[in-house]
Amino acid sequence: MTNFGAIFGDRKALIAMAHVPALPGTPLYDASLGMQGIIDVVSRDVEILTQAGFDAVMFCNENDRPYELRAAPFSAAAMARVVATVAAEVLPAGAPFGADFLWDSECAFAVAAATGASFMRTTATGVWESDMGLWQTDAAKLLRDRRQFDVENLAVLMNITPEFASPIGGRRPAEIARSVAVSSLADAILVSGPMAGAEPDEHTLQDVRSAVPDETPVLLNTGARAETIADHLKVVDGCIVGSSLKVGGHTWNPVDPDRARRFIDAARQVG
Repeated sequence: MTNFGAIFGDRKALIAMAHVPALPGTPLYDASLGMQGIIDVVSRDVEILTQAGFDAVMFCNENDRPYELRAAPFSAAAMARVVATVAAEVLPAGAPFGADFLWDSECAFAVAAATGASFMRTTATGVWESDMGLWQTDAAKLLRDRRQFDVENLAVLMNITPEFASPIGGRRPAEIARSVAVSSLADAILVSGPMAGAEPDEHTLQDVRSAVPDETPVLLNTGARAETIADHLKVVDGCIVGSSLKVGGHTWNPVDPDRARRFIDAARQVG
């Protein structure tokens, strides 16, 4: 069993995104909101998601556009403050939560380790041409940091088809997934569409699930919707969902309580 299985067991894991407004120093930061305002926005969304019945939430700096491949230390500090505060004040005691930082694995790890997160999401393998430039990853360093900082129970969810990017090389997602499961010790494999909120091809999901060992979970990482989630969960072991839970289904809007409840109702039909 991977670290992911230790957190979620055999059930279909339903992880909701807690999108953090733009952090200080980024182009879209709202100075009138300030850090306390950011915390208030995230707290409101997390309270709704928790009440809807999601298994976990994952905090992400979704609006720090354009995204960085190497974030500044103060960005990690600001993100950690948001995560630690909301986790302590809003989440039930002991509830699992995750952290992500687009698109810096070291920053995501720092936030996860500092706040006691149960899992983190990142792209840890491969070389990519992307909207952010040439992108090289380092799974070896990430997992050695996990060992060195004594957080070996932190599950690392590895995105093998990151949004806003395409791989340098000719391997198909299923081939990449099969290799990553062995070479990079992924606690779970994530499959994404081309952008946030976009579904991957259904055949890709099926091929990836077939390519990796049964004990390695495969999750839908983008494009989960109430209308289709039951079909997806017949193939994969869970999902991460954000955009479709928002008012109007738009990524940058607040979470809609009705959409969150409808999603849970549809997903729980499968398990």
